[in-house]
Amino acid sequence: MDNAIICGDCLDVMKAMPDGCIDLVVTSPPYDNLRTYNGYSFDFENIAKELYRIIKPGGVVVWVVGDATIDGSETGTSFRQALYFKEIGFNLHDTMIYHKRGLPCDTAKRYRQDFEYMFAFSKGQPKTFNPLMHKQVYNDSRKNKNFNKDKSGVKKISKMNQKEMTKDGNVFFYVASGGIGQTDEIAYNHPATYPEKLAEDQIKSWSNPGDLVLDPFCGSGTTLKMAHILDRKYIGIEISEEYCEIIHQRIKEQRNQTRLKQWFDEGGEELA
Repeated sequence: MDNAIICGDCLDVMKAMPDGCIDLVVTSPPYDNLRTYNGYSFDFENIAKELYRIIKPGGVVVWVVGDATIDGSETGTSFRQALYFKEIGFNLHDTMIYHKRGLPCDTAKRYRQDFEYMFAFSKGQPKTFNPLMHKQVYNDSRKNKNFNKDKSGVKKISKMNQKEMTKDGNVFFYVASGGIGQTDEIAYNHPATYPEKLAEDQIKSWSNPGDLVLDPFCGSGTTLKMAHILDRKYIGIEISEEYCEIIHQRIKEQRNQTRLKQWFDEGGEELA
């Protein structure tokens, strides 16, 4: 079963899946009542156990989570969940930061909460890692630089400076306000979305084309949309019928765009 959108409780749906069938999970649970989620709740510990069962050896779960502040104290739910994932057998392979740009200022008696965690839990060592890279820029305008030169005064070029590309770090910056994170308006009918670029970066990093990506808390369907664009298979589970309709609309629109692009790529005439 792949390229499926299933409306139901993710725990019930995952229990029907075979062992070791999923390559990658990219998801964000409805944590700490930070999200109004049509009155639904979730059984975290049993869901975590099912994720461990259905993920392939070498598979990765990217768990995007933050903490509420209640009675002046952050809940620490993110840390407790991370420790529980380790307790049931996952490796805490990477602790990444989702830094939210464009947030409004507030007047709380603490610094503005600018980030959420993106924990990468792996079942053993990850079988896939495609690091995101960026161009390495080396600028040195000092006229009187006296070190790193040979006897004739010619500057030596180190091996590091010869590299054109270098690996990104594990802090990811995404615009999280102003309706910029999504490329379609349908997504904003859901109360809590994460940016398409976030899903894109994590899917690229931990999977390959043809792999099966799961989002058990599918929400607005961002993970599925980006999996489709990136030529991965996908399964999305969403308990709310209202939000399932949003997902179906987004995926249908994206498939139509994909077909249209293929038609032009194959030499189709431009539409009037």
